[in-house]
Amino acid sequence: MNPNQTNSFPDAPDHLAGGAPASGGQFILERRARLVRSLLSGEGGHLVDFGCGNGAQTLLFAGDFDRVTGVDVSETFLEDFRREIITRKLAGRVSVVATDGGPIPLPDGVADVVTSFTVLEHVPDEQAALAEMRRILRPAGKLIITVPNRWWIFETHGADLPLLPWNRVPLVSWWPKRLHDRWARARIYRRREIENILVQAGFTIDVSFRMTAPMDMIPWEPLRRLVRTTMFRPDRAVTPFQATEIVVAATR
Repeated sequence: MNPNQTNSFPDAPDHLAGGAPASGGQFILERRARLVRSLLSGEGGHLVDFGCGNGAQTLLFAGDFDRVTGVDVSETFLEDFRREIITRKLAGRVSVVATDGGPIPLPDGVADVVTSFTVLEHVPDEQAALAEMRRILRPAGKLIITVPNRWWIFETHGADLPLLPWNRVPLVSWWPKRLHDRWARARIYRRREIENILVQAGFTIDVSFRMTAPMDMIPWEPLRRLVRTTMFRPDRAVTPFQATEIVVAATR
C-alpha cells in the first residue's frame, strides 16, 4: 500500500486509501496463485479479474484460461498491464477494461470465473461491487475473492493514527470495528463476516480459509527464508494469527 495514494473510486469514504498492486515475482502472488488453482476445475473458459492493477497477479493465470480480462479503475496500472501483455505476446487472449468504479463495462454472464484479490476493502460500496461481479458471472460461475484478515497482528494497509507517524502499529487490526474503521486505510474482515457479505450478495459459499502471511516485510533475506520454511510454510494458515488474507470461493 502506498500511504500517499488516494482512493481511485468516486465518492469513496475519506478513510479508504486506494490499493497499490504488488510487483511481479513477489512471493505473495505465487502463494495466492497456488491456492486459487486448487479451487479451479481446470476447464479453461473466461477469467475476469476485478481490481487487476498492473496485472502481476492476473497474468499468473493466463495459462489456465482461454481468455483473461483485467478490470481496474487506474489507467496508470492498466497501461503497465498492457505493456506486459505485448511483451509476453498475449494480445488476443489477455485484455484489459477500464471502469470508473460504477458498472463494469462487460456483458452479463460473460465470465466463467471472477477473481478479486484484496480489492473489496477499498471500494466505496461493497454490495454494489459484488453485484457487478455477480452480474458478469455466468449461472453457476465461480467467484474467488481475498480480503484482509482481522486477526493478523498488523493492519496490512496501515492506519493514520494521531501522534503516531508509523502507520503499522501492532494490533490496530484487532480493535473494535468502529475504532478500526475510523483510522485504518482499508476495511478488514473476520471469516464469518466476509462469508455473510457474500451470501447477502446472492452467492453460495463453497469454501473459505485463511492464507498464510508471505512475510514479505522482513528485509533480511536469510530470516525471511527461515520463517517461510518453518511456521509460515503452509499456504493455508494453521491458526488465524498466521494469516494476512481470507480466501473465499463461492458460486453464483
